[in-house]
Amino acid sequence: MAEAIAVQQELDEENGLVIPDVSTLVTEDDTPVDSIFAERQMDLLKECLYTGWTGPGDGRSFVAMSNVAFYFALRQPPLVPDVLVSLDVQAPEDVWMKEHRSYFLWEYGKPPDVVVEIVSNRIGGELTHKLVEYARLGVVYYVVYDPYHHLGPQALRIFTRQGPGFGEMVDAWLPGMGLGFVVWKGEYQGIWAPYLRWRDGNGHLLASAEEAAVLARQHAMEAQAAVDQERARAEQERARADQERARADQLAAKLRSLGVDPDQ
Repeated sequence: MAEAIAVQQELDEENGLVIPDVSTLVTEDDTPVDSIFAERQMDLLKECLYTGWTGPGDGRSFVAMSNVAFYFALRQPPLVPDVLVSLDVQAPEDVWMKEHRSYFLWEYGKPPDVVVEIVSNRIGGELTHKLVEYARLGVVYYVVYDPYHHLGPQALRIFTRQGPGFGEMVDAWLPGMGLGFVVWKGEYQGIWAPYLRWRDGNGHLLASAEEAAVLARQHAMEAQAAVDQERARAEQERARADQERARADQLAAKLRSLGVDPDQ
């Protein structure tokens, strides 16, 4: 394996390709998330994309990650978005390889299209240095969700590329994604809270795995009810036809008793 990698590196160098050495970069540091809610919120956003979304259309692929390092330069510390979504890229097959363990800009060839930061305190820099840095790196949509208003009265703020920086959006719809956001109050994995959710163009929530399972069961029950109803209708029709035949047979028998041939 090591020999194959060395040969590939030699070929890449001959072709003028420089492959960054990521062996010294920290891709996992076992730092826990800052709250149970944040962990649930990250899971919900990522899960609903993989459960209830097929991508932005035309067979385009996507990846969604939570709490994964976004490396944009070798000699600078990474950013670690709570959630990122990147279109038109493929998840690596071998996630154990060092160069596949984080979102390396040079591996994916582009910055994420959407970055979501969940505010847990007043010192995270979501509306200061992170805002500036994500704009500089070319992120298309930057979403700051502040459900408990640590940074101000607005729970949801969405920014999009405008020239070299970001401009704040009025609507919570992301045209380039074919998706939008809505704040939904409900229970997810045993915790009731105001969650940030994805929505489609019709205003419907992208379903979580549990919601999708409930919908599937509901649709199956509705389909079975329709089958049962059709079967009952068919049985009623057969019973009605049997009754008609019985009356006809009775009438024919009575006519014959009177000396009348019912077949003439």
